[in-house]
Amino acid sequence: MKCKECGFENRKGGKFCTSCGSSLEEVPPKSGGNSKGIIIALIVIIVLLVCAIGFFALNNNSNSQSNDVPQQSTESQEIGSASSQVSSSDDDAKTQEVSSQTTESKSWESIGSYSGSGSGSKTITVPEGKIKVKLSAYPIKNYATNHLTVSGSNGESGGVDWGSKSAVETRSDSFTYTSDTSETFTIDYYETVSWEVEFLRYQ
Repeated sequence: MKCKECGFENRKGGKFCTSCGSSLEEVPPKSGGNSKGIIIALIVIIVLLVCAIGFFALNNNSNSQSNDVPQQSTESQEIGSASSQVSSSDDDAKTQEVSSQTTESKSWESIGSYSGSGSGSKTITVPEGKIKVKLSAYPIKNYATNHLTVSGSNGESGGVDWGSKSAVETRSDSFTYTSDTSETFTIDYYETVSWEVEFLRYQ
């Protein structure tokens, strides 16, 4: 067996070189250091892979969230637009309803109509409120005294008459007043073919 240190040829089975005394037994290579290096390298690779996967996962999440935001914003805008339209429609409906109620509840309504012919007078009691009196008459012929007058206990009055040179034709008049109490009116007419007086209340 040849010595690895001095090259002396020793007999087989010897454990030490008879020339230099070196050990003739083969020492197995140390594998512990290599194994530790391999394990460390594998750990490093695994850590790098985990980091890379985490990085890509975070990027994907952020991209998906940024893509979702405009959709949510669009949905919010649509909902807001729909709400404003509904609100606008409700407001328009309420306005129309109030307007119609106002129009319906406030108008001139007849509370009494009187007519006749010839000459004479009538006494009428008119209730309180905003009152309009409309009157018209047609004379028999021109006597310069033909007339129709309506006068109230509150001093309100109106009427028509014809002078000696007036045309024989229908004439009309009207007046309006407001009173918190009922009023008494006298209708006086003279030499008429026809006359008419109407009382209306704003309600």
